[in-house]
Amino acid sequence: MKKLKDILYKVPIEAVYGSTNTNISQVIFDSRKVGKDDLFVAQKGVTLDGHQFISKAIQQGASGIICEDLPVEKVEGITFVQVRDSNQALAIVASNFYDNPSSKLKLIGITGTNGKTTIASLSHQLFCKAGYKTGLLSTVKILIHQKEYITTHTTPDAVTINKYLYEMVESGVMYCFMEVSSHGIHQKRTEGLEFTGGVFTNLSHDHLDYHKTFVEYRDVKKSFFDSLQKKAFVITNIDDKNGNIMVQNTRAKKRTYALRTLADYRAKIIEKRFSGTLLSIQETEVWTKLIGTFNVYNILAIMGISNELGLDQFNVLTILSELESVSGRFQHMLSEKGITAIVDYAHTPDALKNVLETINDIRTDNEKLITVVGCGGDRDRTKRPKMAHIASQLSNQVIFTSDNPRTEDPLTILEQMEAGVSPENYKKTITISDRRQAIKTACTLSESGDILLIAGKGHETYQEINGKRFHFDDLEEVTQCFERLKK
Repeated sequence: MKKLKDILYKVPIEAVYGSTNTNISQVIFDSRKVGKDDLFVAQKGVTLDGHQFISKAIQQGASGIICEDLPVEKVEGITFVQVRDSNQALAIVASNFYDNPSSKLKLIGITGTNGKTTIASLSHQLFCKAGYKTGLLSTVKILIHQKEYITTHTTPDAVTINKYLYEMVESGVMYCFMEVSSHGIHQKRTEGLEFTGGVFTNLSHDHLDYHKTFVEYRDVKKSFFDSLQKKAFVITNIDDKNGNIMVQNTRAKKRTYALRTLADYRAKIIEKRFSGTLLSIQETEVWTKLIGTFNVYNILAIMGISNELGLDQFNVLTILSELESVSGRFQHMLSEKGITAIVDYAHTPDALKNVLETINDIRTDNEKLITVVGCGGDRDRTKRPKMAHIASQLSNQVIFTSDNPRTEDPLTILEQMEAGVSPENYKKTITISDRRQAIKTACTLSESGDILLIAGKGHETYQEINGKRFHFDDLEEVTQCFERLKK
């Protein structure tokens, strides 16, 4: 229970009607969950406007309302707080309600198009192995040290973020690694959080259904670094053309990482295999189980984080060789017949290109590379032909299939993908709408030594069709196919 006046600290307020001395039990933004003495924050969403549910929230017991547009009639005994931006207000209020937990641990935010999950998850692994109580807020899961919670968004809502950060502080967590999405930044979910450090991975084609232009997408990402405090640090990938742009206005201490450019953290790739990569980092040879050039960038970011946070670098290099790949990120298995299957979350043109180029760098050309790939529905349509072009250009054979069609017709998505295939690559492609059948077909077409890439869904264990989620796991499917082929 908190006083409303205390949790309104630092909220830009336009007007107040009623007493701010009222008690608040919880901060709620979903009117269906409002109970006695709760504070309801009315947000204007993409599809729904929370202002329509103010009356319902009051009927269910809300004692305070935060809104952008005040109702014509005020209710006696209910405090109304008018703000310019309800999203921003929710984030600041949530942080205050949970006693500003981000200021009581070291919170590192990782943003960019690709690599966020890997860097956050492996940083969590590394710091746990180094003996620290550590937290994780990621696409794959939320961890309070080793206690796991299920997550549904890359960046959760502001109340959830602060609730988990509060639990981390109560559990003695010292460090937390958090994925920061462009949606989360734009919707102010990270407002009010105190970040010790920020990491920029890279920027490529994604989320243009939401941000409309690449420049807007870039500038939203950049605003995260603009907001960092002077005492924070930022580590940026300067091999990416946006690496310097991201940090040009930040007040935080700047550090860089790169493979091709002079930087604070650099590495040289000595050897690549499907079992791992041999690197020279800071003039020390390190073997890592992680595969591909894109993962070397991730390792450099992790090195930078650990160094800026004061960990012993020799110990860090030792632990790097022990780190296990993240679920659904270049996760590979070998069948009894000698077929290598790789499951990867690559769902952007750049990520798909990185994975396929990594495979082609390692293989000998005596084997076929068969790719199964689709594109999600109700999302950025412009990347569909680009992904199809990349897949057909860099594979020996491609099967286009459904990803998460959501409310779109899967056949329409597939037609838009096919439009990106160059005429010389038509003969390489097959279209099978049913994802299970597509994976079965790919397994059947594979022979000993061949490489099978199943891209797009990675760690996801569902397929979303017409508003419903059905159990579907790419790794399970390919494992079952290999079992059948043994018989």
